[in-house]
Amino acid sequence: MAIKQDSVVTLHYTLTDDGGDVIDSSASGDPLSYLHGRGNLIPGLERELQGKSAGDKLTVKVAPADGYGVYDQSLIEQIPRRSLKGIANIKVGMQLRAQTPQGPRTVTVTRIVGDMVTLDANHPLAGKNLNFEVEITGVRDATEEELSHGHVHGPGGHSH
Repeated sequence: MAIKQDSVVTLHYTLTDDGGDVIDSSASGDPLSYLHGRGNLIPGLERELQGKSAGDKLTVKVAPADGYGVYDQSLIEQIPRRSLKGIANIKVGMQLRAQTPQGPRTVTVTRIVGDMVTLDANHPLAGKNLNFEVEITGVRDATEEELSHGHVHGPGGHSH
């Protein structure tokens, strides 16, 4: 069965950066299951999986625009440390939830100089090429419940 809109796809993947460092991988655990065509994967990867079948192995390079977006300098903000009251021991690399005009976002502390803290609201993988090694292990039609909820239920998916 070929992957099409509303297929449930199960796959193993390894994601590396351009330097060959592994960013994420399903190799040590269960495969990933997702509902195809519903925006559950980054666009560049989902597009390449369209029409593929169980047993297919592929290498996909996704450019930033089709991944987590291009790096946006305007998403970097410096704020006084006192604005982060209630957060003890602020360190570079910490991730915080922030309310923004676009809704809640995860921001990363990238710099602390004196009383000023630099926050970056870009996704950690923004501006990076994403290199996927993928092995498709299963393709099936989604159930009515999965279609109405917009995600996979059961093993490898979401259940409630």
